[in-house]
Amino acid sequence: MAVTLHSLPACFKEVNAPEQFTFPFCYEPHPLCVAAANEVQAYVNQHEEWHEELEKGKMLGVLVVAKGSERGFLAAFSGTLDGKTQHPYFVPPVFDLMAPGCHFQEEEAAISDINRRIALLESALRPSPLRAKMDEELAAYKRLMQRSKAERDVQRKSIFPDEMGENERRLVRESQFQKAEFRRLKQAWEQRVLEDEATLREKQDEIKRLQQERHERSIALQQWLFRQFVFLNAKGEEKALPELFAPAVPPSGAGECCAPRLLQAAYRECLQPLCMAEFWVGASPVDEVRHDGHYYPACNSKCRPILRHMLQGLNVEANPLLADQEKLLLQLHIIYNNKELAVVSKPAGMLSVPGKDELPNVQDAIKSSIPSAKGPLIVHRLDMDTSGLMLIALTEEKYHELQELFLHRRIHKVYHALLEREMSVGEEGTISLPLRPDIDDRPRQMVDKEHGKPAETQYKVLDNKDGHALLELRPVTGRTHQLRVHCAHPLGLNNPIVGDRLYGRASQRLMLHAYSITFEDKTFEDEEDIT
Repeated sequence: MAVTLHSLPACFKEVNAPEQFTFPFCYEPHPLCVAAANEVQAYVNQHEEWHEELEKGKMLGVLVVAKGSERGFLAAFSGTLDGKTQHPYFVPPVFDLMAPGCHFQEEEAAISDINRRIALLESALRPSPLRAKMDEELAAYKRLMQRSKAERDVQRKSIFPDEMGENERRLVRESQFQKAEFRRLKQAWEQRVLEDEATLREKQDEIKRLQQERHERSIALQQWLFRQFVFLNAKGEEKALPELFAPAVPPSGAGECCAPRLLQAAYRECLQPLCMAEFWVGASPVDEVRHDGHYYPACNSKCRPILRHMLQGLNVEANPLLADQEKLLLQLHIIYNNKELAVVSKPAGMLSVPGKDELPNVQDAIKSSIPSAKGPLIVHRLDMDTSGLMLIALTEEKYHELQELFLHRRIHKVYHALLEREMSVGEEGTISLPLRPDIDDRPRQMVDKEHGKPAETQYKVLDNKDGHALLELRPVTGRTHQLRVHCAHPLGLNNPIVGDRLYGRASQRLMLHAYSITFEDKTFEDEEDIT
């Protein structure tokens, strides 16, 4: 299928392209991408046959490219649209699973046929009718044995001691005979049932054989499919999914997201990528947080290994989360220190504990600032994007004391947050939405009422500032991203925190601040203005 290069609106012809390509895991969409996204939304709105599907939610993407002096954009959708992998307006998939005559389709049909055969055999499984008769007769004989035993017990009580010898032997022989007779009866019945269920066992054996064949064919098909997804980069180098994810197994659906599709199409057509963005249309899923028209970073589990390869050869922006990290050390303030305990004010953008990128973090900074500190230091954490107060244990004894206080919810924290939209001043309530990690897109969290851990947040609207609600948030539990998800999720406040790049819209910073912390009759406050 040919790739269609779309024109940008005339008013954007003179807008300068960015000097570096988009860092896809944290970005603010370039105006050229916003213009291209508006064009895509206008196009899909013209197709009424897609409205129902798109209203349920779908990720779309745009890639602004150059071809010589000409600029334009490519468009993509994730997965399928209207049951198809290809539509003329959008770039084709990296590998088309639904192409006629594709080995995948043939094998899927074969596996589906195995499923039908298994279902047919299972529906025909009928135990022998003799089983019911066997159970009935054996149960009757057991009742006979119980009555006989009761009668023997009565006889034993009525026999005189000098007559017990021979009578006891007679009673024992009777008991042994009945037990042996029961075993013979059971064996005879089991043999009859065994012979009568020969056909049943043949069907069961055939089901096991088909299940094993299905398992082997499914694994082989998955491995074959992984090898078909071969990705280019700007240097012209190719790598398939197994190599990109090694030694791990690629997750299902890897390579079917917008970003890999867009870059693959650009490289195949010798187009120069300039900037890229992915955006959500339609309703938010029940478990995730997605808002119509919001831009989102590429997912970590499926896309990061692929894009790490595909971006090679491009001049890509630095990760904005890692920029100016050394300056953050100057913004970390120790506001209390009694040699056992310190309270610090963490700036937004700083890690609480060391990460894999060896970036500045609170733990290392405290060790450097207070050399006498020993043992575990970090009692609790703040998200990298969140600012505010943290308790730091300077001795191992204090660490365990604070851990115990947290365990029994005797440490109380208050956060201030600025939300995207205004709310009624004075409104208050409690949000209870169970949370668990999104294993396909860490560090994002998702609502899961079946498998999630309980999460509860109390909130109160303090004020409205320049079109944004200022809230006081009191977490009763301490789940990862709890406040961010509870604010953004449709079943929560449905109002993301300003600057929330994961659950709302990225901006200068996340407007979430750990304002106060109370324990052991002490209260510490940090009056940073997030408005």
